[in-house]
Amino acid sequence: MTISNNDLFTQNAQRIRDVIRYIKRFKNATVVIHIDDRVLESSLFTSHISDIAMMHDAGLKVVIVPGAKKRIDDVLKLNNVDWQLKDGFRITEENSIPLIKMAAFDVSNKIMTALSGNGLTALIGNWVRSRAKGIIEGFDYGICGEIDKIHIEALNKVLDDGFIPIFPCIGWSASGKPYNISSIKLACETAIKLNADKLFFLTPDCSITSSEFNISSEMPLSPEGCVPALNLEELDKFLLDNKDNSSPVINLLKNGLETCKKGVSRVHILNGQIDGTLPCEIFSDLGSGTMIYKSNYGGIRKMQIDDTSSVLTLMRPFIEKGILLNRTEQDLQDTFSDFIVYELDGAIRACASLHLYDDLQGEIAAIAVDKNCSHMGIGPKLVSYLIEEAKKESAKSVFVLTTQTSDWFEKLGFIPDDIETLPEKRKALWTKKRNSKLLRLNLS
Repeated sequence: MTISNNDLFTQNAQRIRDVIRYIKRFKNATVVIHIDDRVLESSLFTSHISDIAMMHDAGLKVVIVPGAKKRIDDVLKLNNVDWQLKDGFRITEENSIPLIKMAAFDVSNKIMTALSGNGLTALIGNWVRSRAKGIIEGFDYGICGEIDKIHIEALNKVLDDGFIPIFPCIGWSASGKPYNISSIKLACETAIKLNADKLFFLTPDCSITSSEFNISSEMPLSPEGCVPALNLEELDKFLLDNKDNSSPVINLLKNGLETCKKGVSRVHILNGQIDGTLPCEIFSDLGSGTMIYKSNYGGIRKMQIDDTSSVLTLMRPFIEKGILLNRTEQDLQDTFSDFIVYELDGAIRACASLHLYDDLQGEIAAIAVDKNCSHMGIGPKLVSYLIEEAKKESAKSVFVLTTQTSDWFEKLGFIPDDIETLPEKRKALWTKKRNSKLLRLNLS
């Protein structure tokens, strides 16, 4: 199918509107970005830094927590220092802490230098007080530390002054003794203490696909076959289904789950091998990774009359393709009480309606989902919602009339039926020219 110049212009205009809306929404918002140090060796590193600079210039308060695992590995290996891993912690001799510190600050300095090249001032600071992890069940964790306190007042002052704070994965005790702490835990704890709007994990090799994980057949997937979003309930089930999977992504998901439970609205796991992944995730609905979110991220609500123009804009491509009947602004205003919408970050991304008839039949109609959100499973959610609404009104069945989406409705449990079973009022509107198929779902 050929896309006209007008269609392309409309699509581009909508993208621009989305970007402006998200910039307004997240102005002065705080975001914490954990950068896996393998990303620093990528050809896309400078592009990611430019994107972070753009986010800062757009009014976001940015905090960076670099991982340093690879750099620490390299430095210890170069100096013939042995180590082992225990429950995800690096165990090594106490005299290796200067090398670990050096490696952690090397990574932070590289990021600070790159930000400086984009005209931004970053500060590497010791805002973290830590304590020894100690001896647990007889095992001595040595120089591994736990986060004791983050100096939030000092950190907020740095952010308010327009600087970008960078946290090395080192914490200091009250007496000044350094400890190696988990950069992932540090990013999570910092996001929680700052009451951040978002926490990003920028890491290579992080796609959540059915080839690597057990994914429910009911789980919506992106066009690339990845899981685009998980609410907390879905994530609990996902982790249970993949309890034996040793992928590093599982650790990020577990930490993201706990971070959301403790107040951060959204956690994003992004593929550092994709150029533009950060701005796409924060300034558009497109996304490029997996988002963990609380259940209030997107929601169904009743349509209001002020939504008319947005709903009509959403429906227009489907009307032009003949999937939906033509409706005018006046038509929508006259029937808006029958409609529901799906609102995502303040924008209407889907709609549907339920019309009830005197013989206890309900018609589900006007289902439209923004194509950028079509992989999120919104359509079935709208249908399920309206089925429950029909049950509340004591409807015995609901039906749909469709020309191009019968397979989709059959997958949801609808079965073909005879046009003669339509309510008389609706049958009078059916035309042979359109020749819509009737599918029905019995509720009793």
